Amino acid sequence: MRSKKFLLASILFLSGTLLALQDSTMQSDSLTVDELSEQPSVSVIRVEGTIGPTVTQYITRSIRQSIENGDEALIIELDTPGGLLDSTQDIVQQMLGTDHPTVVYVTPSGANAGSAGTFITLAAHVAAMAPATNIGAASPISMGGGEMDTVAQKKIFNYSESFIESIADERDRNAEWARSAVRDGASISSDEALELNVIDILAEDIDDLLVQLDGMEVGERVLNTQNATISQIEETLAEQFFSFLLRPEVMLILTLVAIYGIIGEVTNPGAIVPGVSGVIALILLLYGVAAMPINLAGFLLIGLAIILFVAEAFTPAFGILLTGGAVSFFLGALMLFQDLPDEMQISLYWLVPATLLTVAFFAWIVTYGVKSLFNPPRSGLESTIGKTAEVVDTIQPDQDGRVFFDGEYWTAKSEHELEEGETCEIIEFQGLRVFVKPTEQQNIDETEKV
Repeated sequence: MRSKKFLLASILFLSGTLLALQDSTMQSDSLTVDELSEQPSVSVIRVEGTIGPTVTQYITRSIRQSIENGDEALIIELDTPGGLLDSTQDIVQQMLGTDHPTVVYVTPSGANAGSAGTFITLAAHVAAMAPATNIGAASPISMGGGEMDTVAQKKIFNYSESFIESIADERDRNAEWARSAVRDGASISSDEALELNVIDILAEDIDDLLVQLDGMEVGERVLNTQNATISQIEETLAEQFFSFLLRPEVMLILTLVAIYGIIGEVTNPGAIVPGVSGVIALILLLYGVAAMPINLAGFLLIGLAIILFVAEAFTPAFGILLTGGAVSFFLGALMLFQDLPDEMQISLYWLVPATLLTVAFFAWIVTYGVKSLFNPPRSGLESTIGKTAEVVDTIQPDQDGRVFFDGEYWTAKSEHELEEGETCEIIEFQGLRVFVKPTEQQNIDETEKV
């Protein structure tokens, strides 16, 4: 009896122990799920090279996606020599207009937030730099490119100074230095930027940045980034494609393909491939022209060059027009991108070969292609015009006859009488009827008889 009670008590004890362990495990799993669901996160994007329309789209999309992810902040790793003023304005407006924390981190060591990059860095909620990096040189000449007269230069300087000052004031940063970056082209190192209250953080790497960001107040939000997970927001395929498309050398190539393709189709109707390629290149080029501040005078000079090249095919100018076209094309392509910043202008390593290739194209292909349009037809009925035929049935001015040529009999009509066995010259086709006239030899023979 006692053994049975002991066995029952043991079973109850073991059951209670197992239930307790199971409950403890479930609570532990629940805590793990809760901790994971509350794990903070940040999104990181990388912006390198010049600031243009595709960079604006990339940053705008990343801010929106970071908000959707519920991130603590969006970190923009920046290394740029500058870019377009219009694109910079759009990016700054996006950053100033959002409550979502944005952090601009100038990295790696040796990186630069030059020109447009200065505006973008100052517009961030938190500005950070890696050691041995630089910021500044935000003068409007570097941002806009091209030559400006005194009045226009004064206006753009005044606007840029007031623009960067308003950004610095909005973010409680050193507005006096910001103005000097525009007015005098001032540039400082990361250590000086921290000392002068241009930036907020000097961080060795991204992990150090997250540690220093932890606990900072951004608006009404306290950042929790020390143990945050990092996710990269990559450029989409479309953004990569259009970023590649808007490079000056690519736009120059598109210009050449459009010219070669369309001229090739005109001189060789029905080839299809040159025409389709030229039209596609022209459409992509027009997209680039709409997105970038292309110089109109450059396009006019390139158009003049094409006119001179084609004129060379019909004018015995002994290469003078071809030389003029080459000079016009070179200057036009050079001017095409002069309104862009220096780092976005076309290199002579691209421009000189492109000019030589274009001259060779028009000197060889176009010259013979255009001339071929005015050569006599070499196939079809039109190719027989001017050839001789034999009269097999007498032809009267008011009565049709028949002629024989190329192994075929044709109904023929003529304004002159032609006897059987005589030769005649074909002058025209109308449906299944051919119009003929006496040959020159026939006329000579008739004259001699008289």
